[in-house]
Amino acid sequence: MKPAWFPDELIHAGEEHLDAHYVAGYERKAGVDPEPDLQALRALGLERSSTLIDFGAGTGTFALAAAPLCGRVVAVEVSPAMLAVLHANAGRQGVTNIEIAHAGFLSYEHHGAAADFVYSRHALHHLPDFWKALALRRIAAVLRPGGVLRLRDLIYSFDPKDAERTLEAWFAGASAQAHDGWTREELETHVRTEHSTFTWILESMLERSGFAIRQVEHHESGIYATYTCTKR
Repeated sequence: MKPAWFPDELIHAGEEHLDAHYVAGYERKAGVDPEPDLQALRALGLERSSTLIDFGAGTGTFALAAAPLCGRVVAVEVSPAMLAVLHANAGRQGVTNIEIAHAGFLSYEHHGAAADFVYSRHALHHLPDFWKALALRRIAAVLRPGGVLRLRDLIYSFDPKDAERTLEAWFAGASAQAHDGWTREELETHVRTEHSTFTWILESMLERSGFAIRQVEHHESGIYATYTCTKR
């Protein structure tokens, strides 16, 4: 049971992710291809006997793609609207080895053997840094020693003095139409109201949470990064 001083994670879910109309078009808008991450995890030992947890699973694009490659997949998602789509997608695809948990980074309770892999894409930034650090500690707790965390997110690799220039370049590449992708207004809302952090801050959090950083991939925009870590 989470402590009384923990927040309600719905507060940090992003209002749009709680809106069923928005969520209905989320997969098309996000345009996520799970294959590169699945290839990376398979190279690190993901196999039919593996247990994988997907934190912030959304509508289930990655978790459902991973299910045929794993023994057990746990899709963790805090948004009821996202969960409804995830349930429907799992049923339509006939996936039987996926468990769906209505929870978040701070409230998920793991049962059974420790996980071999944890994956998270574009979810951790919803938490302020204090809660990110606790979330990473909780992720480490559900992984076996040597287990792998692959974390994709909006993580800033630019210097603070370059913030305005870098962000303006990012905004300039935004989609003109909301149904085609993220608009400038949506990107500006992310910067203004959500909690992306700098790489050097996140890296300290990861190391203090018991992870060894094995690989870092920085996007040329300076906005996105992918971390592959192992639990020490």
